[in-house]
Amino acid sequence: MLRLLSLLQSRREWSGAELAHRLGVTDRSVRRDVDRLRELGYPVDATTGTAGGYRLASGRDLPPLLLDDDEAVAVAVALLTAAGGVTGIDETAVRALAKLQQVLPARLRHRVATVGDATVPIGGPAGAPVDPAVLTVLAAACRDHELVSFDHLRRDGEATWRRVEPYRLVTGYGLWYLLAYDPERADWRTFRVDRITDPRPTRARFSPRELPADSATFVRRAIGAAPYRFTATAVVQAPAEVVTARLHLPIPGKVTPVDAASCTVALRGDTIESILADVAAFGADFTLDGPPELLEQVHALGRRLLAAGPPGAPG
Repeated sequence: MLRLLSLLQSRREWSGAELAHRLGVTDRSVRRDVDRLRELGYPVDATTGTAGGYRLASGRDLPPLLLDDDEAVAVAVALLTAAGGVTGIDETAVRALAKLQQVLPARLRHRVATVGDATVPIGGPAGAPVDPAVLTVLAAACRDHELVSFDHLRRDGEATWRRVEPYRLVTGYGLWYLLAYDPERADWRTFRVDRITDPRPTRARFSPRELPADSATFVRRAIGAAPYRFTATAVVQAPAEVVTARLHLPIPGKVTPVDAASCTVALRGDTIESILADVAAFGADFTLDGPPELLEQVHALGRRLLAAGPPGAPG
């Protein structure tokens, strides 16, 4: 019955014959276990006829869910790092995490604890989705002071191989970062975790170095100083705190007050589309100073927005 539930959660719809074949049971056994799931509160819908099948529907109550190892770790890590954006998320996340940890196998509790101990949140939206297996390998290397190697995709799209001393995982402003010391370059570096693939422990230990600043401060500075392909400056006729709240990624130093009713916004991105997303979020009059190709795209966006209005609407 639990295997049946796992299959129903993995795909929208299954035929009875498919389920019977995957489970190695008869059609009658499938029907019996579906009835048992319904008795436990799982809303399993059935369709009749030769092509009849089953699907797990949305119900009035939330029944228990089955999670595989990586899914359970991913959910627990998300709860550990829940921050900002949703009222009451901290308290709710703590309650949900307590329930999850109570039923996690010891091997998974250890993985979750390792990631939690190595992670420093710096505010802003929660970290973007990353492979939980990558997180646990990097977190374990941070904990054990073990050199780790991995493939890394640079901002310009070039793939590189790195071998570094990992120190902390930092999450915030929509992304996960690894703070590490790169012996080959003799300098500290931050790496976006979503650009890291195939991390491999090397079994070589290192003596921890003194950080140039606390992890949160260092990563904030690195984000602020990172080079981007496109840059522009906007003067927005709205208070700085209002504009900051509207931006998707309110990175420190991005918004600077001019006076009580206006501010400047430093716009930077590797694509024009990422800058347009900020411009569309201003919600106020603004002037923009930037490269011609960006200004052209901003004007084009304005024309598309006007064309989307009803006939006769003010232009």
